[in-house]
Amino acid sequence: MADGSSKSEITYGSVCSGIEAATVAWAPLGWKAAWFAEIEPFPSAVLAHHYPAVPNLGDMTTIAKRVLLGEVVAPDVLVGGTPCQAFSVAGMRQSLDDARGNLTLRFMELANAIDFVRRRAGRPPVRIVWENVPGVLSTKDNAFGCFLAGLAGEDVELVPPLKRWSNAGFVYGPARAIAWRTLDAQYFGLAQRRRRVFVVASARDGFDPAQVLLEWEGVRRDSAPRRSAGEDTAASIAASAGHHGYSSPRGDGSDNLVAGTIQSSGKAAGSATQQDAESGLLVPDISLCLNAGGMGRIDSESESESMIPAFVHGKSSGTLGVRRLTPVECERLQGFLDGYTDVPYRGKPAADGPRYKALGNSMATKVMGWIGKRISDHLASLEQAA
Repeated sequence: MADGSSKSEITYGSVCSGIEAATVAWAPLGWKAAWFAEIEPFPSAVLAHHYPAVPNLGDMTTIAKRVLLGEVVAPDVLVGGTPCQAFSVAGMRQSLDDARGNLTLRFMELANAIDFVRRRAGRPPVRIVWENVPGVLSTKDNAFGCFLAGLAGEDVELVPPLKRWSNAGFVYGPARAIAWRTLDAQYFGLAQRRRRVFVVASARDGFDPAQVLLEWEGVRRDSAPRRSAGEDTAASIAASAGHHGYSSPRGDGSDNLVAGTIQSSGKAAGSATQQDAESGLLVPDISLCLNAGGMGRIDSESESESMIPAFVHGKSSGTLGVRRLTPVECERLQGFLDGYTDVPYRGKPAADGPRYKALGNSMATKVMGWIGKRISDHLASLEQAA
């Protein structure tokens, strides 16, 4: 089948691709990259070195039109991590001055273009995977509420029930179902604390992003709601799942569009709970990832996409020392193979600086692998139920 219903047939398009953590994570699942979109020189060199057969489309703002014209394939999955700052729902109806918000707008336009082409061809809508820093949940301009509204198909921003968006939740809107969760790389076998917000969304009938990202017992819906243009959908959430209220586009508590929030006993989603242990998210000794005896975990919970921390506290002969991480150790922190970024660049071996920057801006591969497997498993369950 061409709809991506089995593991070996899922194709994906990647924007803001970087050095392609998604491809490293999803290749073992049998997923295949249809295209990348990266404009930075060094990450582009890494992509060309490792994946010469996959086209790098460059500027992501041009891709939606090319998909509609049939020049670029409309894949089963769209993945990326566009910046959300300065994005507004109003921007969906007029141009945005801020280039960062404009990329988020273009991301949603691309998702809509892919869905249009796929529906016209009789194929299920695209599944969306999006990543950002935790700070996006608490910006003064409610950027995350605007992003959710754009994906859900609302004309006005969604409002969190509390002062900030919770670390996990879901929305069922007229255009798409959406779930989000903050996940920490240290609970996926990587030796760093790296918390990021991940969003999964789709308009596909029966596909429930909450079943992909959220894990709890006692709440199982028979099927995801059907969504069509102009249709208002309400989702009921059992109190046992940690429901802490509703929000509507107008923030008035009405149920025309429901954003249910889930919190895990006051801890951020992805923390070391028994539930996570049962999901295989805990590791016995994550310092082994660096393979440098006694080295501690790295804290890279920056609210900006910056370099992986350059220094680490190690232990040698009972004393503490400080030294700079090597590029190979940074590769291990993100779950890449040793030497993954050691590629020819501008006619000579890559310097450390570009490698540090590219790795710091990358997603954690093992977190992406977990999300990909959850999507594959959910799709398989839908096929079995059909």
